Amino acid sequence: MGGFIQRAWEVLTRRIDSMLFACAISIVGVGLVTLFSAADQSIARVTSQALSLSFAIVLMWIFANIAPQTLARAAVPLYTLAVAMLIGVALFGVVVNGSRRWLNLGVARFQPSELMKIALPLMLAWYFQKFEGRIRWKDFVVAAILIVVPVYLIKRQPDLGTALLIAASGFYVLFLAGLSWKVITGLVAVAAAVGPMVWSHLHDYQRERILTFLDPGRDPLGAGYHSMQASIALGSGGIVGKGWLNGTQTHLDFLPERHTDFIFAVFGEEFGLVGAAVLLVLYLLLIGRAMMITANASTLFARLLSGAITLMFFTYAFVNMAMVSGLLPVVGVPLPLVSYGGTAMISLFIGLGILMSVQAHRKLVRT
Repeated sequence: MGGFIQRAWEVLTRRIDSMLFACAISIVGVGLVTLFSAADQSIARVTSQALSLSFAIVLMWIFANIAPQTLARAAVPLYTLAVAMLIGVALFGVVVNGSRRWLNLGVARFQPSELMKIALPLMLAWYFQKFEGRIRWKDFVVAAILIVVPVYLIKRQPDLGTALLIAASGFYVLFLAGLSWKVITGLVAVAAAVGPMVWSHLHDYQRERILTFLDPGRDPLGAGYHSMQASIALGSGGIVGKGWLNGTQTHLDFLPERHTDFIFAVFGEEFGLVGAAVLLVLYLLLIGRAMMITANASTLFARLLSGAITLMFFTYAFVNMAMVSGLLPVVGVPLPLVSYGGTAMISLFIGLGILMSVQAHRKLVRT
């Protein structure tokens, strides 16, 4: 019996990167503790998140045991499915709080933009691997089109924050594939030049968020309310925080969206600067380990895919913390592995599983 258990344990853990998994589970643990407070001690909401975590870990294990070559063959179907689901959202998606972002699958709601977080880097990595050693400028043009299509569909939901971050994940693949700094500089210049035209296409609430970021006090009870209350909550936490379940901004209902986009403000209020530093170290350890896996990847496909996933984790964590701290405009980006949301949890753990697959198969592929 003992031998059977040992063999079963070896099968379950042989492709799991212990450091990556330990960092992720530690961050999720922080998230569950904070969610219990942010959700007014709701057992149901914490249980729902825990169930999503269980399913996410299973998917992580499955993807960790799929070779990168096999993942490459799934790139085109997965990308096509994700785009089709985004079109489905535009046609008959579920509207929540004025945004059409979800598909009703009967048993649950699903947010296709979360699937695109994995599908887009996977598709771009597959595409560039086809032309390894002979990547030309037209390949970057095709890749840009592959990025623009889902970004446009997500922006229309409207979900500008997720659209920009998915665009960033696609850009990371282009950069890692060898996009010239001259081209990048030119794109930045073009973006700056077309800024006034983009402004006219933004929704009113999106313009208000940018104006409020530039002047937080212009509408403290309206557009600036989220940002100001988050800053108050973070600042009131001080060095060691007010203690778990004792956050006044949180439990007196001053802090909006506290279990999703602004959960970092809840954590900062209750655990203070010390707690925030510990959480930041956990993120840095996870991202550092992911960067090592990327550096040791055996193929161009694995390197591009793992690099994009790594930078995606960094970008999401940085943008959320900066948004809550008032360093960036409010864009509705959840804190990875901490904010409430089953679909986001699943997509992030699939990304971790892909990183583990790259690490586990690095010596099995000829370089």
